[in-house]
Amino acid sequence: MNIHRKIELHGLVLAGGRSSRMGTDKAALVHPDGRTLARRCYDLLEDAGCETVVLSLRHDQELPPGFSDLEDVVVARDPEGANQGPLAGMISSMKLHPDADWLVLACDLPRLDPATLNHLIFSKRSNEAFLSYRSEFDGLPEPLCALYAAGALLILEQARLDGIRCPRKVLINHECRLLDPLTPRALDNANTPADWETAKTP
Repeated sequence: MNIHRKIELHGLVLAGGRSSRMGTDKAALVHPDGRTLARRCYDLLEDAGCETVVLSLRHDQELPPGFSDLEDVVVARDPEGANQGPLAGMISSMKLHPDADWLVLACDLPRLDPATLNHLIFSKRSNEAFLSYRSEFDGLPEPLCALYAAGALLILEQARLDGIRCPRKVLINHECRLLDPLTPRALDNANTPADWETAKTP
């Protein structure tokens, strides 16, 4: 744990999507380093100093491959029938430690590197509910590689009550401070087979 932090930091890997555009479970895709994408993100969060790392899954989803060597993976499941995208998984997970900061990652970030996460952690200001990177593609917040402070949970819950399903919209509405990308293409995601091939290209 970073000794300069007074608030606990927990990590969240969002792996409960249905991967309809990919045609296969993105969490189970094998990275060139031999780990599944979900396990690689899990390890990155552990290495970044998170107290615990939570894996967010659908209510009926099996644990993705790549975790058989771990005895106590913490899993947070979406409520049965939930159809609220990543917001549901974020809220369910963050309720496990409501007074902590959360480093939230989508599982489909094959180019994510430790420096990007460390820069995010060390750039956080005490009065911020959110901190995110600026997308290299459209300049908007990247909500699924972002820091959500303890007070963010109440904001996310209210957004869900207001019918908002997109965490990016929440960050925009609350004027989230944006960091310029540290490593080019580190936040390239893999939503389709073509994305996956491009993401693996140096």
